[in-house]
Amino acid sequence: MPTILSDFLNELQVPHTAGASDRAFHSMPFTSLFGFSRLLASYGIDSRALDLTDRTKLADVPAPFLARMKDAFVIVTDISPDGRVSYLAFGEKRSQPIDSFNRDFTGTILQAFPTPDSSEPDYRRNRLMEGAAKAKKVVLWVCGALLLLCGFISGRLWHNPGAVALVAVDIAGIMVTWLLTLKSLAIKNSRADRICAVLQEHGCDHVLENKASTFFGIFSWSEVGITYFSVSTLILLLFPQSMPLLAVLNACCLPFTFWSIWYQRFRIHTWCTLCVITQGLLWLQFGAYLWSGAWQGVGGICLLNFIPAVAAYGFNLMAVNRLMNYIKSRS
Repeated sequence: MPTILSDFLNELQVPHTAGASDRAFHSMPFTSLFGFSRLLASYGIDSRALDLTDRTKLADVPAPFLARMKDAFVIVTDISPDGRVSYLAFGEKRSQPIDSFNRDFTGTILQAFPTPDSSEPDYRRNRLMEGAAKAKKVVLWVCGALLLLCGFISGRLWHNPGAVALVAVDIAGIMVTWLLTLKSLAIKNSRADRICAVLQEHGCDHVLENKASTFFGIFSWSEVGITYFSVSTLILLLFPQSMPLLAVLNACCLPFTFWSIWYQRFRIHTWCTLCVITQGLLWLQFGAYLWSGAWQGVGGICLLNFIPAVAAYGFNLMAVNRLMNYIKSRS
């Protein structure tokens, strides 16, 4: 989510890049009018702080400007003739009557006066680097899609509708558990926040903070989930003949879904929407295995066949866990 500095620069129509602006904002020791003034000055923007003892004069101040509330700064973007204040708070557009706004308004504002020459330091270089970063994401997605397509074709999975459904469920599982992983790392993601709010506001956060969100305190269930769906997808695409083995492993996961729903409903009385979706995907995966006919080949599985599969899951789980711990240690 962009910082308030990035949002303010957008409102001021000052050329900048989100990455550099967000880094500049986080470099402030603490959020203050003085800190904002120094940051704006580095962009070539003059500013002025005002203390409005008479709150009725707020409507006379030209927007946009920063307003200090009791608990945070907001960006006032417009004050309509009928006295309604439109503003940005934590990246969200909000609006309320000026009387309601004034209840939390401290009376302190910061005006900014950009000029045509106002711009981010090293803007061209930062924009080039930001474009390169976006290009890398596009290349990553394209390469991933090509690998998926190649595996899909080489494994001749398109002949089996159940296998096609299985690939779709696995990809959905990777996406959902990826959002859960971001939540576990306390990384803000608007898409994850919107999905989590479907069943209960902040429900995902409460569940993931609970001790039961980890496997014996060693691995988080989000790590287990993203490992399970990603490795299952790779095995399915590279070794489609292993589908019966994957069906058995999927069946072994199903009892966990009952425990997870029971625990959320009766123990902590909190719903994690992403967790519930993950449980649903495990059952959809089970249905896809039935549809594909994978269970017909279960009788030919040898116990030795499980060794490389379990090793693949274990290796990836350990790698994901070490990566997660590294990210947490750096944050």
